Amino acid sequence: MVLATVADKGNRPLVDLGPDDFIVREAGGAREIFAVRLADYPVVLLIDTGSAAREDFESIRKAAAHFVGRIGGQRPMAIGTLGEPPAMLTTFDDDRAKVMATIDALTASASSESLLFQAVANAAHVIVATGAPFSAIVIISATAIDATHNPPGELLAPIFDSGAIVHVVTNRSSNRNLPGMAGRFSDMLRGLTDQTRGQYTSIFSAASYQVALDHLADRLSSEMMIEFIEPAGATPADDVKVGVRVPGAHVRGLGVTRK
Repeated sequence: MVLATVADKGNRPLVDLGPDDFIVREAGGAREIFAVRLADYPVVLLIDTGSAAREDFESIRKAAAHFVGRIGGQRPMAIGTLGEPPAMLTTFDDDRAKVMATIDALTASASSESLLFQAVANAAHVIVATGAPFSAIVIISATAIDATHNPPGELLAPIFDSGAIVHVVTNRSSNRNLPGMAGRFSDMLRGLTDQTRGQYTSIFSAASYQVALDHLADRLSSEMMIEFIEPAGATPADDVKVGVRVPGAHVRGLGVTRK
């Protein structure tokens, strides 16, 4: 299965496409396409509930709820927090009403710090248990400083092993007095999103949380999952390429899985 987005020559997303519109090649050989559908993989939304989020928390909560509504009611979604101790509050089996109620009941701590990498590792373990071919972790952070007790490097392995695409929206306006620490942490987050083919967005005001998450929702709603068939006896290869037969359109591959 290939995850991809398709856009026309004006860079507008194309989603009304079927198997005959795509070409998949593996190790140079053409593959038969079995099915195409809009992506419906599970998403974990991690919300910053640490003390750094207190000032902007109402904006964060409203943006999170709006994002959940934007990406559709059929997609499995779970909610987790970044504030110490980070926790998963809902499961993929919970309905959308419970997810929205959970977001509405959240508050930011007066004293706890944000343990971002630990929270992402927690989300990764939940995702692995689903066996889903694709998944995403969306982080809404009010700080570029992480207080995770274990070295972040120890937590990266389960994150990468989960195969999840990691997206980050982080507010840098609260970190002006810590340029060195904030810079190092931002570099780690950018590396994580780059390696998982995610999206890293820096914002500088609370009002921009919803704008950034709207852009991310647009991306998620335009992703397509393309199932292809490997011939009997064929050796799976890492060299999988996807193309589109729509004149003037271009396709961006976001990952391949054989789950």
